[in-house]
Amino acid sequence: MIEQTITPVTHDLGKFQVRRAIPGRERTMVGPFIFVDQFGPAQLDIGAGMDVRPHPHINLSTVTWLFEGAIEHRDSIGSFSTIRPGTINLMTAGRGIVHSERSPQDERDAGPKLNGMQTWLALPDGREEIDPAFEARSDLPVIEDKGARAVVIMGELWGRRAATTTHADTIYAEITLAPAGALPIEISADERALMLVGGEASVDGQPLSLYELTVLSPGRNMLLRSDKGGRVMLLGGEAFATKRHVWWNFVSSDRDRIRQARDDWTQGRFPTVPGDEEEFIPLPDQPNTVSYP
Repeated sequence: MIEQTITPVTHDLGKFQVRRAIPGRERTMVGPFIFVDQFGPAQLDIGAGMDVRPHPHINLSTVTWLFEGAIEHRDSIGSFSTIRPGTINLMTAGRGIVHSERSPQDERDAGPKLNGMQTWLALPDGREEIDPAFEARSDLPVIEDKGARAVVIMGELWGRRAATTTHADTIYAEITLAPAGALPIEISADERALMLVGGEASVDGQPLSLYELTVLSPGRNMLLRSDKGGRVMLLGGEAFATKRHVWWNFVSSDRDRIRQARDDWTQGRFPTVPGDEEEFIPLPDQPNTVSYP
């Protein structure tokens, strides 16, 4: 029924918290998902904002999904997008990309709200070094039934497929349950997990704890239900046969490739971000995000 529950590590960034469920010692991946962060909810002061300076990625895709607020995305292939609730921002790093994420000026003027998910998906064998790419999509399938509403962000669920690009079999959805609402969680992937991000909910009668990553046992249909109302993220996909390594913002099946990326960032060999060239995040001595043997 429930294979594993993972309590995230919480990082307090002053005005808001970030909760990291994976990677960790307990588990590194759920399907292609190799990094799962939940941040907020937070209300920042007027004039303040989120400023994630330019930084690099390789061999992964980043996915940003917001419940509240807005973020401006810029990257080294010239993309610019203002992320808002209901729109997925998917950036595929492949052989290498640099991006920044900052609060828009109108959000700073009003006092930014921040609440959402940041996830990374490892690229599959043979596709780790593809060309970098970016897309923002809001034409996502919505399923409504029995007091439940689900937005299919990636992959196919409940008979509906999102047009979002996937490089490996992936499922990702936001589920909103009204009081007494319920929705079946189908056998739709090798690996599946749920994260309760608001309110309350249970799966097959077992309560979900807020912000815990609940990994579901494979091969069985289950029922997600809420008595009082709640919001749940469903994520997963195909299990990877080849191990992935993580160090800082780099993911790869090859540790030497990560070492090369570290050298490239230190030596300034990554491209810059048009419109955000003045700042960057230096390579850390001991990053918060690492994989384990």
